[in-house]
Amino acid sequence: MGQNILIEHDAACTVLTLNRPEKLNPLDWSTVRELKEAVNQLGAGPPVLVTGAGRAFCAGGDLTGYIGLYKRPEDFRAFLFDFRDMLVAIERSERIFIAAINGACAAGGLELLLACDIVLAAQDAQIGDAHLNFGQLPGAGGSQRLPRAIGSLRAKHLMLSGRFLSGQEAMDIGLANEVVPGSELMPRARAFARKLVEHSPGGLRGVKHLVNQGMGMPLAEALEFEIDYVHRYATTDTDATEGLRAFAEKRQPAYRSFKG
Repeated sequence: MGQNILIEHDAACTVLTLNRPEKLNPLDWSTVRELKEAVNQLGAGPPVLVTGAGRAFCAGGDLTGYIGLYKRPEDFRAFLFDFRDMLVAIERSERIFIAAINGACAAGGLELLLACDIVLAAQDAQIGDAHLNFGQLPGAGGSQRLPRAIGSLRAKHLMLSGRFLSGQEAMDIGLANEVVPGSELMPRARAFARKLVEHSPGGLRGVKHLVNQGMGMPLAEALEFEIDYVHRYATTDTDATEGLRAFAEKRQPAYRSFKG
């Protein structure tokens, strides 16, 4: 593992920090591979916070590096697949991913945000697509995830205009769940993670799986999928019964460890 990503573990969360602050934490090919490896190695466990070092979350890709990649079409295709696979790994992970947007979040940074489950933004964050500001197009799922998150009209407006949103504006259109002062962002993200750890690991995993998988299905199919999943969870996962027993016995539930 290189040093483009810093990894910190504690009982409540894992923190993945993009760590090239002098370049505003670009998602160049080496960083994408490093982040992909980090995500794939996580396994089951408590929530994951994703943030950026310095004054940016992630300002996008390595624009200078793209010039060389475009001259090597097969390498560029391989980069796009690595980027896509890294974001899909986040979506398919059993862990809950919380994006803590501490500053500039553009292009590839926005695509990373969209793959996460929860988004907390600083008030002075700057969030936008911005690909067209440099004659580029989103290639890691941005043109597909963004309209699913905020609707096609808003998504096209954000992509075509290239404008940036404040944290509050992002929350107003559904790109963020909470907005806090910048100095409170990481304490709030850690507190949110600690609250999640109080819930059932199986339940958290189930909510993420139901929503992410169901969104790609027609409604009738998704409703059948939900019944099958919930039936299996309720009849096989001990956390489901433990939650009910704890309620009946007026005590805190003793759910399974996040390590298992």
